[in-house]
Amino acid sequence: MNNTPSRRAFLRGKVNETLRPRPPGAAGDIAFHDDCTQCGDCARACPEGIIMRDGDGLPVLNVSRGACTFCNACIDACEPGALLSERPFPWRVAAQSSCLSMSGVQCRACQDHCDLGAIRFQLQPGGSAQPLFDLDACTGCGGCISPCPVGAIEFTQIQPQTEARPC
Repeated sequence: MNNTPSRRAFLRGKVNETLRPRPPGAAGDIAFHDDCTQCGDCARACPEGIIMRDGDGLPVLNVSRGACTFCNACIDACEPGALLSERPFPWRVAAQSSCLSMSGVQCRACQDHCDLGAIRFQLQPGGSAQPLFDLDACTGCGGCISPCPVGAIEFTQIQPQTEARPC
């Protein structure tokens, strides 16, 4: 996951807490914390079984169990309206420097598991290959994260979610 702690985690003194993706349709961090009742209906509705609870009891995606299919079952099950279908999913994937291909080891596990073809490799001098992610084709499903043998692929938030909350 993205190694940058959220503003909420920082203010709570949890500097080492990483920002993890919420289910599709979630609002920004502050609004989601206000709107989510922690009922767990979204997790029970998820056919992939990838919605878990974080340390605060709020739902997060755990793609180590599988990819998100964006079926919207979690959104349909969310009675309080914390998940809405019109909100974009702002998470995409990126490779870290620990990628085996960048070290000259032939590995294309992420590319093999990307059904949309959003990952390709560009050969580099010295026999290494750099993974390239097509952010327009990537849905952020996370299907490439769990097959990576060294955990070099992580979610990154591509657009900060701005939110205006009344005082």
